[in-house]
Amino acid sequence: MSDEVWSRAEIESPCVKLCTIHPETRLCLGCARSIDEIAGWGRMSPEERRRVMDELPAREAAPKRRRGGRAARRES
Repeated sequence: MSDEVWSRAEIESPCVKLCTIHPETRLCLGCARSIDEIAGWGRMSPEERRRVMDELPAREAAPKRRRGGRAARRES
């Protein structure tokens, strides 16, 4: 019997365990991936995951504009 501890190679992931999908952008507020990207992450090739990882910094998971307050009332 081996004394080695069982281990596996973990899949690189941008997940930060803040898993909430924004209703307008349909992107995760934590990692900025889409639902399809999150669901298929384990089946993606390393190249596909790298492509998504490279795109993430340019994504905005939530719009920057404010939803209420005085600015919203002036727009009406």
